Amino acid sequence: MDFDLSKPQKMLQESARAFFARECSPERVRSLLASESGYDEQLWRGLADQGWTGLIIPEEYGGLGLGLVELAAVAEEMGRACLPSPFVSTVWAAALIARAGNEGQRNQYLDAISQGELKATVALLEESADWNPDSVELRAELDGKNLRLNGRKEFVTDAEVADLILCVARGANGLLLIPIERGAQGLEIIPMPTMDATRKLYAVEFNDLAVPAVNALDYAPSVRAALDEAADIATVVLCAEMLGGMQWVLETSVEYAKTRQQFGKPIGVYQAVQHQCADMLLLAESARSATYYAAWVVQERLPQASLAVSVAKAYSSDAAREVGNRGVQVHGGIGFTWEHNMHLYYKRAKSSEVLFGDGNFHRERIASQVIDETE
Repeated sequence: MDFDLSKPQKMLQESARAFFARECSPERVRSLLASESGYDEQLWRGLADQGWTGLIIPEEYGGLGLGLVELAAVAEEMGRACLPSPFVSTVWAAALIARAGNEGQRNQYLDAISQGELKATVALLEESADWNPDSVELRAELDGKNLRLNGRKEFVTDAEVADLILCVARGANGLLLIPIERGAQGLEIIPMPTMDATRKLYAVEFNDLAVPAVNALDYAPSVRAALDEAADIATVVLCAEMLGGMQWVLETSVEYAKTRQQFGKPIGVYQAVQHQCADMLLLAESARSATYYAAWVVQERLPQASLAVSVAKAYSSDAAREVGNRGVQVHGGIGFTWEHNMHLYYKRAKSSEVLFGDGNFHRERIASQVIDETE
């Protein structure tokens, strides 16, 4: 692989940075985090007009047909802007539809996602909050020609604004993906408290909700494998977003260290502050290497894809939190005030740390894969 972005990839990233600088200012982020849903239709339409909602969706389904590296480059700029958006949720759902849906389902949903007309999310977690799909207990009971759902999903991102929720449930022959459209009878969406108000979380309750059995997404030979592959793609996008946040914290802290004076000198001349900035640079650049390598191996469908994704997420989860810590330290008292934007990125880093599994989850996943390969 190349250890730098190509010229077209750099141009794509630069255009994304310019777009978010123009359309997603800190003031706009603050207004959205204070809103009920954290969603802005105009901002979402802007993403769709750029083609980013269908960036990795094949051209035959209305997308651009580009690769995961290109998507990571755009997602990095989303993280730099602390973008409030159902983008990661929709990417996750689209990847599942592409892998587990039949031709009709792919035509129905992927084209609408590419055009920005459909926002989607995935309801996976339950009370155990275990990201392993094998822990799913919610059952889809066959009742004539319908599948009936009774139960609850937790920590569902962007459920309030999603037009489609893909519910992971256990059927008679294994896991199923059940598409549930907004406003379905028996569907209740309940806001959950969250540290990061720019990424809303919800509990989703199913009260005797019926879905035609033919609508289930189980075309893939293994829905379980489709879940793993889609999660890998969404995790890479999240890691790239975390990287963008780290880069913002680093650059903001360095600039502050150059201008903030103490005892008649910029605080950046003091070695303790220099060490904090150097550590942030090391953490961010290491996360960059791991993230873009993971994007490349997943894009190329190489055997080590899942391992690379877990390495990237385990490192990025810890690194984003540490960079946030050090950014606050460099800024001192102002670093944790509401008026400064540092807390937005620190909270986003903390919420992203646990999304798709925290460092401990992925280190266990790495260990199990290594053991399987040696046996």
